[in-house]
Amino acid sequence: MPDFDLTYNTQKDNLIIAEYGRNIQQLIEHAKTIEDPKERQEFAEAIVELMNRMVPQNKGVDEENEKLWRHLFRIANYELDASAPSGTIYTREEALKKPDTVKYPHQNSRLRHYGSNVHKLIEKALTIEDEEKRAGFAYIIGSYMKLAYKTWNKEHYVSDDIIKEDLESLSDGVLKLEDEASFKTPSFPSSRGRRGRGRDSRGRSGGRRSGSGRSGSGGRSGRGGRRRR
Repeated sequence: MPDFDLTYNTQKDNLIIAEYGRNIQQLIEHAKTIEDPKERQEFAEAIVELMNRMVPQNKGVDEENEKLWRHLFRIANYELDASAPSGTIYTREEALKKPDTVKYPHQNSRLRHYGSNVHKLIEKALTIEDEEKRAGFAYIIGSYMKLAYKTWNKEHYVSDDIIKEDLESLSDGVLKLEDEASFKTPSFPSSRGRRGRGRDSRGRSGGRRSGSGRSGSGGRSGRGGRRRR
C-alpha cells in the first residue's frame, strides 16, 4: 500500500485574511522572495488584480483598490517591498492606529420616544419671558409631540391629557396648558381635492356653461323648446 504524505490545514500556517484563501497567501509569500524590484512590483500588482476579481461588484472603485493593497501588506506581515499606485506607505503602526473617539450628543433620558427635537424646543420655550408667547409656543410643542407620537406609535392611542402631562414633566412643571386645550394634528389636502376648482384634468372650466355658445340669431334657445304648428 503506497504511503501518502497528508498535510492537514491545522499543520499549515494560519490564514491572515481567510476570505482570499490560502493560494493568495502563498503567492504573497512568494512575492517576498523575488529579488528584482521591478519583477516584484509587477507580481504584487498581479496579486492585487487577482484579489480584485474575487469581488467583481467593486472592481474599479478607488476605495476598493486601496483596501486590497492594505490587505496585501497585512497578509505579507508588512515585509513586502512594494508600493501602492497611490504612493501610500502601509505600515504596522498605521494599521494598529485607532480612530478618534466619536463624541455622541447628550440625550435626555426621559421620554426619549419624542425625539431630541422636542427637548430642544422645550429648552427654547423656557427662555421666553413673555407668558403669552411662551404659552403659545408650548401649544405648538404639544401639537408636535402628538404628531410625533402618532407617527411612531400608530397602534397606540394617545390623548391630549397624556401630551400635557409629558410636556409638563419634560419642562419641570413650567410649561402648563389649560385643561380645555386640545391639539390638532396638521392635515394636508390631496392633489385630487384641489382639482375641483378652476379647470379639471381635461382642461375644461369647472363652472357652468352660460349657454351663449349655442344661442344666437337663428339658433336654438334651448333643448326644451317646442315648435309651433
